[in-house]
Amino acid sequence: MLKSGSFTIFEMMRFCENGKVIFDGQPEAVDLRSRQMSKRVYVVAGELSGDAHGAGMLRALRERAPGLEIRGVGGPEMAEVAGDGLRDWVEDAAVMGVWEVLKRYGWFKERFGEMLADLKNWQPDVLVLIDYPGFNLRFAKAVKRDCPRTKIVYYISPQVWAWHKGRIPKMVRILDEMLCLFPFEQPIFQNAGLKTTFVGHPLVDELEGKRLADVERDDRLVGLFPGSREREIARLFPMMIESAKRLRAWQADLRFEVPAASPRLAGQIRELMAEAGAVGLIEVNTGSSHSLMQRACCAVIASGTATLEAAYYGLPYCLVYRTAPLTYFLAKLLVKIRYIGLVNILAGEGVVEELIQSAAEPVAVAASLQGFLENPAKRVALQTRLAETADKLGGRGAHERAAEAVAGWL
Repeated sequence: MLKSGSFTIFEMMRFCENGKVIFDGQPEAVDLRSRQMSKRVYVVAGELSGDAHGAGMLRALRERAPGLEIRGVGGPEMAEVAGDGLRDWVEDAAVMGVWEVLKRYGWFKERFGEMLADLKNWQPDVLVLIDYPGFNLRFAKAVKRDCPRTKIVYYISPQVWAWHKGRIPKMVRILDEMLCLFPFEQPIFQNAGLKTTFVGHPLVDELEGKRLADVERDDRLVGLFPGSREREIARLFPMMIESAKRLRAWQADLRFEVPAASPRLAGQIRELMAEAGAVGLIEVNTGSSHSLMQRACCAVIASGTATLEAAYYGLPYCLVYRTAPLTYFLAKLLVKIRYIGLVNILAGEGVVEELIQSAAEPVAVAASLQGFLENPAKRVALQTRLAETADKLGGRGAHERAAEAVAGWL
């Protein structure tokens, strides 16, 4: 429930200066690109989901500004679009929870300083921050204070409406525009005085492009989605293995498949299977999550973007969430919404079952999946509700609308 990188006790040092230059022998505060030089965008994403959304936006932005220079940090998809100026750091940066981030405080502080120094030297026209609020909001504050000519656009609005509404006035002061994915977010920020644009959810475009033709669901195939982070997998996948064992004992012809976000995570998943004596029980594939969401009969999915993706494809599932006890305790104090699942939040009701902390255990998960496997009518009913909820994500073209907003600041 706490967003990745939410290290709220951090106090970051100032690194940038105010960007004045000497021109024709006189000190003037001028933009280095005001004399027909190419436009520059610095971009920061810290998770795989943000990397995917950022890559789509950058592709659309390049079409509007062919000579655009891009620098920053993100993941492999953004690096493919941006080139050598963008560093892939997501496997190291995508940590979840207060305790986990505190243990890496020094690493994050070093990266923060390096990035600010890089931005100071490069002087971009626009800084685009993609999700990752614990880090990005502090980065935005430092850039606004010390590099005021750089416009700051936030893509994928932080879910401060859920757990930290007190941050909204501060965001109004430091951001130039908010690009939100959900329709209910726009009035929250706009009424506070921040220029806000509802661009729709980029998943609509990304998932349509990965839709399989003439595919039918296999009523004997169960999907296991333990997340895309090592700690998340370590907490959730052993429980999923035990759930699969229970279901196989109930129905011997059931098959199980798990998609790994990377080869490294696939190795971790296979190690956990070996430790649990489950080699051969579950098929492990790399980078096949969207295919599995369209082929499986039902699934158990770690809380996060994957739950929204599954809803879009109409995959019946139950949601599971586990985190460190300290993180969960702090989250309970901060979070002011009823649900943690994005689908339930978007729908405003409990569309999918949420199994949280101690409730995310093999007996409960196996029972939830068994309900789908033995009751086709239950699956169809949930698929209808998922489709109704997915319609609220907006139409295709989210990347283009986001790029248009960023281009407006160029």
